[in-house]
Amino acid sequence: MVEMAANVEKQQGHRPGVYKQKNKGHKHGKHRTKGEIERENKGRVSVTALTKKQRKEQKRMDRRHKANQLRRNKKDMVLTEKRRLGSRDGPPHLVAVVALHAGVDASAVTKLLRGEDAGGVIHQEQCISGISDSFGLILPRFKQRFIFLSQSTAEMHSLLDVAKVADSLVFVLDSTEGWDSYGDYCLSCLFAQGLPSHALVCQGVSDLPVKKRVESRRALSKITEIRFPDARLFPLDSEQDATLLLRHLGTQRQRKLGFRSRRSHLLAQHATFTPNSPAEGTGGGPTGLGTLCVSGYVRGRPLLVDRLVHISGHGDFQLSQIDAPSDPLPFSLTTARPAKPGKGGEVDMLDGGEDEAPVRVLMKADPASRENLQTEAEVDPMDGEQTWPTETELLEAEEARKNKRVMKVPKGTSDYQATWIVDEDDEGNGETDEESSDDDDDNDDMLDEAMDGDDEENNSQEPGSDCASEEDEEEEEEVCSTERAGADQRYDAHMDEAAEEEGLKRYREARANEMFPDEVDTPLDMSARIRFQRYRGLKSFRSSPWDPMENLPLNYSRIFQFQNFERTRHRILAEAAAEEEGAMVGWYVTLHIVDVPFSVMESVQSGRPLMLVSLLPHEQKMSVMHLLVRRHPSNTEPIKSKEELVFHCGFRRFRASPIFSQHTSADKHKMERFLRPDAPIVVSVYAPITFSPAGVLLFKQRNDGIQDLVATGSLLSCDPQRVVLKRIVLSGHPFKINRRSAVVRYMFFNRDDIMWFKPVELRTKWGRRGHIKEALGTHGHMKCVFDNQLRSQDTVLMNLYKRVYPRWTYDPYVPLSLPWVKRESTVEMDDLDME
Repeated sequence: MVEMAANVEKQQGHRPGVYKQKNKGHKHGKHRTKGEIERENKGRVSVTALTKKQRKEQKRMDRRHKANQLRRNKKDMVLTEKRRLGSRDGPPHLVAVVALHAGVDASAVTKLLRGEDAGGVIHQEQCISGISDSFGLILPRFKQRFIFLSQSTAEMHSLLDVAKVADSLVFVLDSTEGWDSYGDYCLSCLFAQGLPSHALVCQGVSDLPVKKRVESRRALSKITEIRFPDARLFPLDSEQDATLLLRHLGTQRQRKLGFRSRRSHLLAQHATFTPNSPAEGTGGGPTGLGTLCVSGYVRGRPLLVDRLVHISGHGDFQLSQIDAPSDPLPFSLTTARPAKPGKGGEVDMLDGGEDEAPVRVLMKADPASRENLQTEAEVDPMDGEQTWPTETELLEAEEARKNKRVMKVPKGTSDYQATWIVDEDDEGNGETDEESSDDDDDNDDMLDEAMDGDDEENNSQEPGSDCASEEDEEEEEEVCSTERAGADQRYDAHMDEAAEEEGLKRYREARANEMFPDEVDTPLDMSARIRFQRYRGLKSFRSSPWDPMENLPLNYSRIFQFQNFERTRHRILAEAAAEEEGAMVGWYVTLHIVDVPFSVMESVQSGRPLMLVSLLPHEQKMSVMHLLVRRHPSNTEPIKSKEELVFHCGFRRFRASPIFSQHTSADKHKMERFLRPDAPIVVSVYAPITFSPAGVLLFKQRNDGIQDLVATGSLLSCDPQRVVLKRIVLSGHPFKINRRSAVVRYMFFNRDDIMWFKPVELRTKWGRRGHIKEALGTHGHMKCVFDNQLRSQDTVLMNLYKRVYPRWTYDPYVPLSLPWVKRESTVEMDDLDME
């Protein structure tokens, strides 16, 4: 037994061979933690880990601490910006009071805010030049200062300009209706432009019985929640209510508007005009140029003296120097003035004595580094490849000039293009055209006679054939006609017949374009290859190539173009955000603007607010701007392409004639003849460069001076190479239909036109595609082959395209709109006349 046990111990286990199957271990889902990996590495670091960025090597707690620091810094920055507004270190809180109903008075609100029981100290009456109902208010209790102004809604341009620079808007509502129709119209314009922080105020609630106050407030809240879903409604019937409103205005969250937070701007509180001397050659005097000194608080970003400034409604100008006068609204009710600039260009706001401190010059413009006022590129007409003609070519040109023939050419054709047009005398075609036109005239005369005959028969068959009844009816008709004639004359006195005819023509064009999009008739008195010589066919509108640099108009030599607009925009906005030089935000400064026309001072003297904005680099140069807009629901009048409109784009206001096109992601965009109400439209126009974001408003001016809101939107891009193609559709009728072919007529009227347009593809309204095979005869019949048999009610179409450009009608001067008071009186007179 002992031997047997020893033999068993000596036996060895089975060893697997080379071809033994080895299965993978089970993946239980547990992975090594970062701590286990560090313990196993024992401090060893791989070579690839040394080359990675530091943020990849941060531990969990490091990443958490960094996120908390970024969050805390951003929160502190927002709080600092919020606390700076209205404080000692920032500009006063600018509040505009706007009445949205004709039955409320905005001056009553400002009167309550002036009260001593509200806790404020009135330090400066009429603190804004030209605006009588404006005052500066200091609240020692809240350690804040305000500037209030009452802005009328009669002038829409002034209302929009004030809303661009105001920190808060106070809307005064009616206690029962909220706002009227014109107030809703003003709200639409303000929302489209960009609405700053606001508060809703109503008066007259305390005058109602106690039982009806809750119902009135509930009904008013239901009206206001349509436009302002989260806004609070403040009653303002006592000075205690005014104190609560002031506290709310000082502590509410400020809405950030992108187009003004990236640019330095100010509202003029004091303005003086000094005419240039005659020695400077600008013709000093009331109608010449001069230096405009504008004082106000810097807002938005620091103001540089070498940058251009834009005065809304007047144009771009240069600065000569920036002064630092005493602060007119100090906290201590004494003169506060900036001291000398210290290190880093900082200026401390110190409280001075009661005597007026001397004005200090902060900075002067450097002529070498100051931006120029060049808006258009210099055009060199000889800047092109030109070869000198030989003597033979000169003699031939002289002979051609002597033997020059006069022939009919399309409108807009130059002399050079006219030399390539062949003058053909097709007497047969001319006779047929004259015969057809005569036949059409005869048919029209026959139709008119038939209609007249029907009218006579209808008149003869009217009731009242008896003589007595006819006399009674004639007497009644005479009495009614005299009464009706007076009312008709009063009604017609307010009607413009030329405007009515123009509106009827535009309405018929819009209706025809909606029923038959882009369809045009082939002329009978002109060859189609001459009439449509600038058009071409495309195999595919989406994929067929179109060179954006081909046959550019002369106006393109006057504009500027960026190699990459988005990259330039990001760079300029980043540099503006990091700017820490110049007049800082909150300083009260005086800007010396040179070569300003006296009309700017006249505008200030008439009571309109004056707003200035510092332009970013390149924003004074002309280019092709594209705006994405939508039709406003209140406007139903047809708006045709290349029709003059009034634009509000950011801080700018100008007039121009744009073109409309579809908003697609392709490289070619189809032009729209009219502004569509059911889709977003891209508006292309020659205008100064503006970096987005910026709100856009489009107005249409009537003949009587009233400007109606047409569309609202935003700035899209600046791209002169955006291809906009105008499409025309030539239509023909299938005369004879075979299995795969058909004889088409009425698309062309001679054989040469058919051969000219033979390469262009055909399509039908029912989806068939084909091409022209051959011409039949000499009167425009052609044989066409299609991919399937045509129907008898189908129509054969041919699409032709050409590139279009906006009209150069840019004008920075925009006339004032007719005040709403006159519009209401006109409507009331019309209503009385109709009654």
